Amino acid sequence: MAILYALVARGSVVLAEFTAASTNASAIARQILEKLPGENDSHVSYSQDRYIFHVKRTDGLTVLCMADESAGRRIPFAFLEDIHQRFVRTYGRAVFSALPYGMNDEFSRVLSQQMEYYSSDPNADRINRLKGEMSQVRNVMIENIDKVLERGDRLELLVDKTANMQGNTFRFRKQTHRFRNTVWWRNVKLTVALIILLLIIIYVVLAFVCHGITLPSCLK
Repeated sequence: MAILYALVARGSVVLAEFTAASTNASAIARQILEKLPGENDSHVSYSQDRYIFHVKRTDGLTVLCMADESAGRRIPFAFLEDIHQRFVRTYGRAVFSALPYGMNDEFSRVLSQQMEYYSSDPNADRINRLKGEMSQVRNVMIENIDKVLERGDRLELLVDKTANMQGNTFRFRKQTHRFRNTVWWRNVKLTVALIILLLIIIYVVLAFVCHGITLPSCLK
């Protein structure tokens, strides 16, 4: 999975989060939240090993995700923009007074679904290319995480590759199930078509036989 972890926070107060792998990204994300410079709206990215923490802060609400570096910038920031809009639309001004993890039970499921979508569905990137709404991402510089965290304070990022592989296996099973459903419906349609064809043949044969007999006999 390209996007492995995500959270929504007000300042350093985490309101909802979800992780798709066994990782300590949550602890590092909290360090980033506490060290983010200023309070202005911003788009920033911090690299650590082969993973990148992407951060979008708008109107006091921060959305953060950790993605594999192979995901680039457009998809993670499209994901962050989507999550920000969904969160604000769902909770409105309640986000400014909510308790820590106040929206986690409900919104963690949304994070999970959208992480899966932006990580595996090619339409996610295609739609954003068509919209052309991610032009600001081109100006986001990917800086080393030491830029925001002191080297002595920085935790080593741990990601369980087995958990990542399990995520890939889940997607494979999902795609296989979808393929089986497609094949099943195709077989159903073919069976119905054959039955209709058989009925037409029977009707034609009966009509031919009926014409070969005298009308009174046919009507008996």
